[in-house]
Amino acid sequence: MDITVDMVTIRVVLDKKLLQATDKAARRLKRNRSALVRDALREHLRRLEALVPEEEDRQGYAQHPQPVSEWRNWEAEAAWPEK
Repeated sequence: MDITVDMVTIRVVLDKKLLQATDKAARRLKRNRSALVRDALREHLRRLEALVPEEEDRQGYAQHPQPVSEWRNWEAEAAWPEK
């Protein structure tokens, strides 16, 4: 099966240290620079998307905090055990 992906060439400006680190990582992973940057960007965008519902929850709880009585009984359950 031949899958064709539309690729577009862009210009990205990197400082010298970042470019060197990128090239070093690409060599270590046996990938080319473009593939490494694409994968890194995909992962970063995935993480940003995961933050959206977390931020919505945070804002919701800030606007409508739970009464202390709802979480007080669970506080001991969430505590780290003593060593």
